[in-house]
Amino acid sequence: MEALLTHTAPRIALTAAGIFFMAGLLTGLWKYLCMRRHPQAEAPHYVNTAHRAALMYAFSAQLLAVFAATSAFSDRVNTVAVIFPLLFFGIAIGHYIRLGLSSHSNNSLRDSADKAKDYFILNLLAAAEIGGFSVLLSGFFLRLGS
Repeated sequence: MEALLTHTAPRIALTAAGIFFMAGLLTGLWKYLCMRRHPQAEAPHYVNTAHRAALMYAFSAQLLAVFAATSAFSDRVNTVAVIFPLLFFGIAIGHYIRLGLSSHSNNSLRDSADKAKDYFILNLLAAAEIGGFSVLLSGFFLRLGS
C-alpha cells in the first residue's frame, strides 16, 4: 500500500482516479438534471456517455496505479506508461462533456467534419492506452517471476 503513495506513477494515477471520479459524480448530477427536465426523462446521448466514461476511467486509473506500484520497472518507466493512458482518458471525458453540452449529435464520428483527424486521434488513443498498460502489465509479470 505504501508504494501507492511513495512512487510517482501510482500517485499520478490515483490523483487522476479522484479527478475522473469527481467528473463522474458531477456528470451524473448533470444527467439527472437533464432527465428531470426532459418529457421522457432522458438525458442527451453524450451526457450519458460522459457520465459512464468518467466513472469507468476512474476505476481504470486505479488499476493503473496498482499495476504501476507492483511493476518491476523503474518509477520513471512506470510514470511514462501511466501518463499516456491517463492523458487520453481525460481527453475522452472532456470530449464527451463538450459533445454533451452541444447536443448536436449522438454519433460524433459519423457526424465529424474531419474524419481523418478523428481516426488519427483514435489510433493514438489505442496505442497509448494499450501500450501504456502493456508496459505496466509486463512489469507486474516480471515482478511476479522474480
